[in-house]
Amino acid sequence: MFDNKEKTNLERLGEFGLIAHITKAIVLTENSTLKGIGDDAAVLDFSGKKTLVSTDLLLEGVHFDLRYVPLKHLGYKAVQVNLSDIYAMNGIASQITFSIGLSSRFPLEAVEELYAGALLACKSYNVDLVGGDTSTSVQGLVISVTSIGYAQEADIVYRDGAQEGDLVCVSGDLGGAYVGLQLLEREKRIFLENPSIQPDLEGKDYIVERQLKPEARKDIVQLLATIGVKPTAMIDISDGLASEILHICESSAKGCKLYEEKIPIDPMTYDTAREFGLDPTVCALSGGEDYELLFTISQSDYDKVKNQPDISVIGHITEKTAGCELISKSGHVHPITAQGWNAFKSAQ
Repeated sequence: MFDNKEKTNLERLGEFGLIAHITKAIVLTENSTLKGIGDDAAVLDFSGKKTLVSTDLLLEGVHFDLRYVPLKHLGYKAVQVNLSDIYAMNGIASQITFSIGLSSRFPLEAVEELYAGALLACKSYNVDLVGGDTSTSVQGLVISVTSIGYAQEADIVYRDGAQEGDLVCVSGDLGGAYVGLQLLEREKRIFLENPSIQPDLEGKDYIVERQLKPEARKDIVQLLATIGVKPTAMIDISDGLASEILHICESSAKGCKLYEEKIPIDPMTYDTAREFGLDPTVCALSGGEDYELLFTISQSDYDKVKNQPDISVIGHITEKTAGCELISKSGHVHPITAQGWNAFKSAQ
C-alpha cells in the first residue's frame, strides 16, 4: 500500500527518533489539554465534568486488510471508531492516544501515511493526540487507540435507560459498510487471480467510503442538544443493528419491535447487496461498521425528531416478556438475533 521509491528503514531512526518524527506535526487545540506528548503522561483538565474513556484494538488480518485499505484511510478510521464510542455516551471527544506495533516491512513513509490519516481525523473533529506508544510486532500491524472525552453528568446517556413505549431511532443509513466490504473483497479475489485486472469500483464511491472512511456522528449529538432531546439509551452501531438493539434491550431489561420498512438503507447499498445476492435488510441488521447512533427517546420528543432528515424512527420499546422482534414488510414477525461481528470467531 506504499510505493515510495525512497524508503526509510525504521532502524535508522530508532523508537525515540520515530516518535519525535511522527509527533512533530501535532498541534494541540483543546482547552482541556494542559500537557500533551513530551512527558511521562498527558495532563487534562475537564473543569468538573465527568471523564469518558474508551479503547479499541485493530489487528491486521482480523480487522483490516492492507491489500485494499490505504494506510491513510486506516489511520483515519482507527480514530473514528474510537470517537464514535464517546459520542454514543452523548459526550464530547477531546483527546486520543494512538499506539502502533509494526514489523520491519513498514518503512517510515508508511508510518507517516498512517499518522497523517489519524491527525486528519483529529483535526476534523477537534481532538488532540496526546500520547501513545510504538513497538515491534511479529504478527503484522497492530493499532490501539484510546479516546477520551467529557460530559456533564446529567447529559451522559447509558445503554440501560430505555423505557417501555420509547421510540427507537437511528441516524444515517445502515448496511453500506458491509456491502462496501463485500465489493472490496470481490475485487481483491479477482486481482489475486489476475493481477493485470484493475479494480472495478466505478459508481460505488459511497459504499466503499462507508467501509474505508467512516465518520463518527458527532453532528447527531450536537443536533440532539440543539433540539432539546436527551436519549434515554444510546449505543453506536459497530456490530450491526440487531446486535446493538439487543444490547440496549438486555441492559434496559426491555423488549422491542422494529419495522423492516422503517430501516434506512441507501439505494446504492440496496442495489449492490442485490447484485451480490444478499438481503439488504440482513446487511443492515448484521453487517456492522456503520458507526451510526442507535438511540431511544421518549414519545413526547417525537415532534422534535420527526422532520430531521438524518434521524429515522424504526420501532419502539416493549416490555421484556414481549421479546425482541422484527416486523417484516409483509407483516411477518421474526425474532431478532445477533449475527454480527464475533471478535473470537477465528479462535473457536
